Amino acid sequence: MTSLKNLIAPSFYNTHNALKQDKYVHFWHKGGRGSTKSSYISVEIVLGIMQDHKANALALRKVGAYLRDSVYEQLCWAIEALGVEKFWHSNISPLQLTYVPTGQKILFRGADDPSKIKSTKVSKGYIKYIWYEEVDGFNGMEEIRTINQSLMRGGERFVVFYSFNPPKSIKSWVNQAVEQEKLRKDTIVHHSTYLDVPKKWLGDAFIIEAEHLKKIKPEAYEHEYMGKATGTGGEVFDNVVQELIPDSQIKIFDHIRRGIDWGYTTDPFAYIVCHYDKTRHRLYIFKEIYKVNMKNRLIAKKIKIENKSNDLITADSEDPRTIADMRDYGINIKGAKKGPGSIESGMKWLTDLEQIIIDPKRCPNTAREFTSYELDKDKNGNFKSGYPDRDNHSIDAARYALERDMIKKKSGFTII
Repeated sequence: MTSLKNLIAPSFYNTHNALKQDKYVHFWHKGGRGSTKSSYISVEIVLGIMQDHKANALALRKVGAYLRDSVYEQLCWAIEALGVEKFWHSNISPLQLTYVPTGQKILFRGADDPSKIKSTKVSKGYIKYIWYEEVDGFNGMEEIRTINQSLMRGGERFVVFYSFNPPKSIKSWVNQAVEQEKLRKDTIVHHSTYLDVPKKWLGDAFIIEAEHLKKIKPEAYEHEYMGKATGTGGEVFDNVVQELIPDSQIKIFDHIRRGIDWGYTTDPFAYIVCHYDKTRHRLYIFKEIYKVNMKNRLIAKKIKIENKSNDLITADSEDPRTIADMRDYGINIKGAKKGPGSIESGMKWLTDLEQIIIDPKRCPNTAREFTSYELDKDKNGNFKSGYPDRDNHSIDAARYALERDMIKKKSGFTII
């Protein structure tokens, strides 16, 4: 059998070892063109089946018609590259690969026919390996979870691979999902590029094309070859960082601010708690309450649990009656000072910060809003001036919360 060092790029050694040690269940492999992530996954699946007599695999694409020319051919390559062709039998109709000594199988299904996935069965062992190739083509994490729930049954150990080139837009569901999924203890997220791969594997022509694109269209290069979500150009906040904020850090925050954007029938109520580091011009957002159809009494109850010292909260002043209700419930609250240009000035203040650090585990909705908020386009594809008034509830709450840290001058708001 061919040595793995000749088949797996060095960037995958750590994930290979983690797989051998059963450290994780979910392996998210993202990256740019030529990163060999699909080659790596195909080798792991073939080896895994040959080493575990109970293991079978299922390779998935969103559209079944693409299976033969992608994952099927990739797994056939792995079998040949490993030098174990004599142990495997390939079949086109139905599309499957069989490990001859034991009858274990690699099956292929398209998610455009969910019934075939749900009814997937193997005669020997169980489906240990699941591979979502080009997972960004699926309809979202709800669809992924439904498929996993159907397949991950009756086995001792499961390994789920997800491979994709990150879509350009940060708003894409898969780019958003990865930020959430990597917080799970049973999940690892791995990013790779062609720069991690031995040049002789890719060939001179590939390298020349990549370097040429880097010179003439650097942004396209960053997306296609480096696997970065470079966005559409309409993103408002390019200073957002998503990272876990530990309790030990929160305990030393001394410039705590709280803001509210009132929800209505279809819009969520948004309450955020943040710390403003005025020395470093950084904002830390570490607590949210985000819910539709919350009654005022429940809102007050939840706020009292979080804000035990009853510190001042700045809220949207559009609804003075609700503010009065909150005061009746004992909440220390005031309405934000709104006026002509206040939205633009407040947004500029936020975008001028060095960083907006958001804990995606504590504040998933706030993280989603800030990272996906974009300018609208006109019918010609040009960005409109002004900020869209949608999907910005936590953003508005942040503006209100930080009102006291903004000084209004003729030129707008400045950081103090």
